[in-house]
Amino acid sequence: MGYYIHPLADVKTKKIGENSRIWQFVVVFPEAEIGADTNICSHCLIENDVLIGDRVTVKSGVQLWDGLRIFDDVFIGPNATFTNDRMPRSKQHPQKFLETVLESGASVGAGAVILPGIRIGNNAMVAAGAVVTRSVPPNAIVVGNPARIMGYVDAGSNHKTGAEEVSQSSEIGVHNTQVPRVNLYHLNRVTDIRGSLTVGEFERTIPFSAKRYFMVFDVPSIETRGEHAHRQCHQFLICVRGNCSVVADDGNNRQEFVLDRPDIGIHLPPMIWGIQYKYSPDALLLVFASEYYDAEDYIRSYEEFKQLAGGRR
Repeated sequence: MGYYIHPLADVKTKKIGENSRIWQFVVVFPEAEIGADTNICSHCLIENDVLIGDRVTVKSGVQLWDGLRIFDDVFIGPNATFTNDRMPRSKQHPQKFLETVLESGASVGAGAVILPGIRIGNNAMVAAGAVVTRSVPPNAIVVGNPARIMGYVDAGSNHKTGAEEVSQSSEIGVHNTQVPRVNLYHLNRVTDIRGSLTVGEFERTIPFSAKRYFMVFDVPSIETRGEHAHRQCHQFLICVRGNCSVVADDGNNRQEFVLDRPDIGIHLPPMIWGIQYKYSPDALLLVFASEYYDAEDYIRSYEEFKQLAGGRR
């Protein structure tokens, strides 16, 4: 058959890819689809309207209900719980169950709870025991109840390599980062008995001419801003009060920075995926943009961004 089914499993479907393994006390309904090189551990249940991709690992004690779409290379930890009905009642079923999607490379930790109708983005990580009530962006790491974003995969945990290092440096000017074309700027700061002043000049210390600005403030700590790239627009970000974290991603390299001083700025050129999160309660983020607002300039799908960025390289 090209795949293995343990004699103590009850598997009705024939839609199973090569080299997949289904272990004891697993129940699989007739219409379920399971890809190649997938491992379903013991004591799992898979209903009819479930699609499972290639190289997926489902650990013991997991039930996959109607409406689940699991892409390639997903890991699901033991006793993770999925749901497909926001208002369940005994013997009452909706015409169609809500669809929950786990995109390629996502990982769900042991005992996590995933509410229905949400999407776990590519390469995202859900911590053990987390309760996920909203969709998780690509590469995000979420923990807690309700789950909150606490970091991004491969963005670096040593923040001394980001804006904090620059803020401790006395060297005014441009500092390279691990993400090509993304630079940190240590702007001139003047302090005397009357107070402090920091200044930048467009097309000199700031590498473009600004056509608009916007400010972000009063952001609840649970919220994440950004999550997009621009086709043509340059942006220059300064946290003029409080602090926030910025993730820059060119589709191949990713780094996180802490903006915590008004004389530290970061330049995000076009075709850089930008994220802002971990706002302090008093944070005020000032953003200068090289272009007027144009909805067509935004790339809001990370997968589309990666394809376009790869094409440019």
